[in-house]
Amino acid sequence: MRSMATITAKAKLAAKIAPIAALLLFAALARPAANPARSGISERYLSPIEMVLSPDGRQLYVVCQGSNELRVVDLESGKVVSTVPLGRAPRGLTMSPDSAQIYVTNSTDDTVSVIDAATMRVTRTLATGFEPAGVVADRAGETLYVANRLSGDISVINVKTGQEIKRLLAGRGASYLALSPDGKFVYGTHIYPKLGAFRKQPNSEITVIDTASQTVVERKRLHNVAGVFHVAFSADGKLGVTTQLRPKNLIPLAHVEHGWVFGNSLTLFGEDVGGTVQVPIDELDRYYSLPWGVIITPDKSKMFVTTAASESVTVIDVPKLLNYVRARREPFVNDLSASANYVTARIPVGHNPRGVLLSKDAKRLYVANRLDDNIAVIDTAANRVVSTIDLGGPKTINPLRRGERIFFTADYAFQGHFGCSNCHLDATIDGLEWDLEPDGFGKDIVDNRSLEALSGTEPFKWNGGNPDLPTECGPRVEKYFFRSQSYGDHELTDLVTFVYSLPYRPNRYRLPNSELSPAQERGKAIFERTTYKNGKPIPQANQCGYCHSGPKFTNRQQLDVGTGKPTDRSPLVDVPHLPNVAYSAPYLHDGSAQSLEEIWTVYNPKDQHGVSNDLTKDELNDLIEYLKTL
Repeated sequence: MRSMATITAKAKLAAKIAPIAALLLFAALARPAANPARSGISERYLSPIEMVLSPDGRQLYVVCQGSNELRVVDLESGKVVSTVPLGRAPRGLTMSPDSAQIYVTNSTDDTVSVIDAATMRVTRTLATGFEPAGVVADRAGETLYVANRLSGDISVINVKTGQEIKRLLAGRGASYLALSPDGKFVYGTHIYPKLGAFRKQPNSEITVIDTASQTVVERKRLHNVAGVFHVAFSADGKLGVTTQLRPKNLIPLAHVEHGWVFGNSLTLFGEDVGGTVQVPIDELDRYYSLPWGVIITPDKSKMFVTTAASESVTVIDVPKLLNYVRARREPFVNDLSASANYVTARIPVGHNPRGVLLSKDAKRLYVANRLDDNIAVIDTAANRVVSTIDLGGPKTINPLRRGERIFFTADYAFQGHFGCSNCHLDATIDGLEWDLEPDGFGKDIVDNRSLEALSGTEPFKWNGGNPDLPTECGPRVEKYFFRSQSYGDHELTDLVTFVYSLPYRPNRYRLPNSELSPAQERGKAIFERTTYKNGKPIPQANQCGYCHSGPKFTNRQQLDVGTGKPTDRSPLVDVPHLPNVAYSAPYLHDGSAQSLEEIWTVYNPKDQHGVSNDLTKDELNDLIEYLKTL
């Protein structure tokens, strides 16, 4: 329950938001200055995200995503003893089998930094696919496997030559990898669901790679799952586990109080369970949002799961879990009474806990609190935090950091069910379509749009109904999404400040110096054309460059482009901005187009959404190649 002071503040907020002047003030405050230092927002937070342990167990190597570095912690003193500069936005790391090298993925640079563990210097930089995340080395230390989030594949790299041998198709948003204890297989997960039939339950997979043949040998299907994160194994290799989300996106978002928005759960697989079994970790009246990191103790007595949006670590009794799974022959992943049979503790930690790691003797659990710039140290016998390792980040919390914490927490929703980051995974998308209650049950099905560089793309919502971000994120969210007393006035301003600060990710389809390939040049000409092939003028409102104009390729109007469905209240849709459109499938206002090509081959029969019916297959391909560069 929120305090009366907070409730009073919210009442004042409602009064303030109504006048246009207040809306403009919010919008002005929410847009970060071009130079953060000039706005007073200059702190450089560390944002620790993943960790590995030195072979002797005395040092902790921590990837700091925000400061682009690896920090080395002496565990005896609890002090940072070394810092290694990395590429931009480092995300995952692993050690070579001989512990001589540390490999760190740089997600913005599409590279892996190779660090000499003796000198703590970067000795090589290896090229990968688009936006590398997880990384593991094979048992011999001869091959690296790197999960590439944006290209949806896994790079196979020869360590000796530093060259990529091949890429293996993985799930969309490939992100996390783990080597089986026997070294025979690499298991990979992905954060976005597979593209499939419109308005059907989402599906994901665990990609299994044979390290001997370096080929995908199995794709374990995860039904009704969208958002799969870390994967871990028991020491004997008989039990594997992944953390995951089960979205209820096919029904109206009107069942928050019944737990029917997201199911926070695990998938178990391996000999111990004889297949794949999905199990919930939520409770009947409390939810543990965004299960992320996971690890199993060597004696297989406990499993620890970081719940990133709930600021906690869930402790699971593994023998009890396995006994319960074997006794329950029918699926029980939606049974919120089940977790009481195997969840034994919830340990409060810091903001947005992600990576998790056990000490050599398994007596201590280390948890990376991403938005606190520290490591929580948990006594695994007592199930409580016994100390905190300060990594040395800024001690003041500025509006951007406060807004980031609000974005990534589930504290504001009824019973801590979900937060902004459930649908906008890592502040991106979730690849799903939702039936949002404010528009009416079964009405206005909407695709989840990207949050990159939103300033200057107003209004918001697919129908253009929200004039600015304070309206989009304010009382509407409280009433129709969270079902709870939500943001105070300062909190809303901080949240808007953070969301407006999100930049475009680098576009991987552009050539150096903004040059275009021949195909992209031809596509640009098609995008900018004003006449049909027969020379007849194309009406201005039906020219690509009219609707998609300006610096972000939107004229910010609502238009009928012929893609309306019987479920839509109006055929008018807000013109979306196009930069990085290649990363945000599915497409159209309701997510019905699975690819850019389908927009014009399936959903544009009358040439209302630009003129495409006079294009050849090759010309349409050229147009798409150009759109990818925007």
